[in-house]
Amino acid sequence: MPSSFNMENMPFSLLDERERDLLRQNLDIGYYQKGEKLLEAGSEPEGVFIILKGLVSESEAADSGESDQQLHVFVHYTNEDYFGAWSAIRGTAIHNFIAEEETICHILPTKILLDLMSSNSLFADYFQQNLSAKSEIVAQHGGDQDMAEFMLAKVSSGVIREPLIILEGTSIDEATRLMREQKADCMMVKRGNRYGIVTGTDLLDAIIINKMPLHKDIAEVASYRLITIDPEDYLFNALIIMTQQRIERVVVMSGAQLEGIIELTDVLSYFSSHSHVIGLRIERAQTVEDLHEAASGLDDLIKALVSHGVKTRFAMDLLAAMNGRIMAKLFDIMIPADMQPHVCLVVMGSEGRGEQIMKTDQDNAIIHRDGLVWPEMQERLNEFSKTLIEFGFPPCPGNIMVSNPDWVKSLGDWTQMLSDWAETCDGEALMNLAIAVDAKPVAGNPAIFKASRNWFMRYLRNNDVFFSHFARASIEFDTPLTFFGNLKEKGELDIKKGGIFPIVHGVRTLALEHRIKVTNTFKRIEALVAAGQIQEKHGREMSEALSLFIQLRLRQQIKRMEQSESGVDQTPNIIELAGLDKMERDLLRDALHIVKGFKKHLTLRYHLGS
Repeated sequence: MPSSFNMENMPFSLLDERERDLLRQNLDIGYYQKGEKLLEAGSEPEGVFIILKGLVSESEAADSGESDQQLHVFVHYTNEDYFGAWSAIRGTAIHNFIAEEETICHILPTKILLDLMSSNSLFADYFQQNLSAKSEIVAQHGGDQDMAEFMLAKVSSGVIREPLIILEGTSIDEATRLMREQKADCMMVKRGNRYGIVTGTDLLDAIIINKMPLHKDIAEVASYRLITIDPEDYLFNALIIMTQQRIERVVVMSGAQLEGIIELTDVLSYFSSHSHVIGLRIERAQTVEDLHEAASGLDDLIKALVSHGVKTRFAMDLLAAMNGRIMAKLFDIMIPADMQPHVCLVVMGSEGRGEQIMKTDQDNAIIHRDGLVWPEMQERLNEFSKTLIEFGFPPCPGNIMVSNPDWVKSLGDWTQMLSDWAETCDGEALMNLAIAVDAKPVAGNPAIFKASRNWFMRYLRNNDVFFSHFARASIEFDTPLTFFGNLKEKGELDIKKGGIFPIVHGVRTLALEHRIKVTNTFKRIEALVAAGQIQEKHGREMSEALSLFIQLRLRQQIKRMEQSESGVDQTPNIIELAGLDKMERDLLRDALHIVKGFKKHLTLRYHLGS
């Protein structure tokens, strides 16, 4: 029977061959009839149970006068799930494990479990460590190990090109000849302690368009506002930057030290997705129809990335960049060029935070300069909203769109609206404010938005009463955990209410209080850690928890969309526990404990106890 044991399942896949032999030699087999207790609360466990065939429920210990049928069942275990490890380690079971049908289990004795934990630190860490440690183990040693390592490739992993460096004082003529000799398509120009970049296109513009003489200094052609990346950053982030900035190369800098250049062609050789092809088609679109056709492949791209093991956060960043380009291009096509410097299109909510994957409600607004006269503005914006809906961006049920005049405001009226909401502090006002403070400019003149944001942050300075009211929404929903720390819901749970929203809104509140301007929740956490407002360990744990919630939700969303005739998921925030394996349920439980701890921190910090 031990030959039937699957060693490829986590965490047993972490064992080496000698340890696997030890496990095989000591595995026992247990047979249990329906209704029989495999492990009883208060008893000393035999060891870890790994189900070969059958179904086992985990339920709370009975109080006096309470029958087994009345007890709450926390979770069900089925083929290849394991249970009892934590009870074996602590020496006593606190829950009942009952066979719901005829069940056969492998049993790994407690002594052998402890021996394996002693000899294999990763095996021990999986049972004992926190969420971030477990997630890292799964990412590096799980079934998607090859893809995980592929996606975690660093910029420094062999794709950095040595740049052609030209000193200030070199003529355009000489620099061009050097580029040709070196077969380079760009050069770095050193002016004092600064570096600038010159591409082949820059040279053509300088000579043909601007008629610059060939004896002129190449330093006058260079651009010194470099878009850079650290050599220890992820290569996938380089692809995101190129997509966002619409460029084909990024300069690699380690502090002030120039390391080299990475080219789009080199990055694309690492990745099989067609994301940049979509990006190029978006950029080249001249009509609404062209743009619609170019954008139609986004959902398939995201499904492909997720199915191939790409980390959810990377997929979110890439989609946020692509959606931003679609909206900016559509804005450019539909809004008259002479009006664009006087208006700013902002996206809000999850789109503003860059945390939307499968398209949900569109939340957007227009902020325009005071005194703007444009009689056709609302008509054009109505058409803009209608076109976005045709592109697959669903209308907002709350009508928070530019087609609603309430979300088209002058700079003065916008700031007044924000201050009125902050002063009112009631439910609807705070909900609108939570959406608005996640705003990010995507088209038009971003200076208009920045003026409103900076004014509002100064307005809220030291307003403790406001932040106490604003933070309270973070603790309104119960964390779906039992008294004993297990998953509370029997069949499904709302992951947005139970996990995502408390982190997103709590971090939003802290970021607003400390005038942190980034809107992405992960980046807000990093900024709060850097500012000393969150401990580094806690920040890492919250990021891991939020990433897990989004990942589990996304996988089930895609599954329900594929099963639905309409291709729409009607319950996008529901996690069906039966669809999770044992490892995912363990990680989910650990992540919800992190949410519970964060809510306690917010309660103390903002005096929310009463």
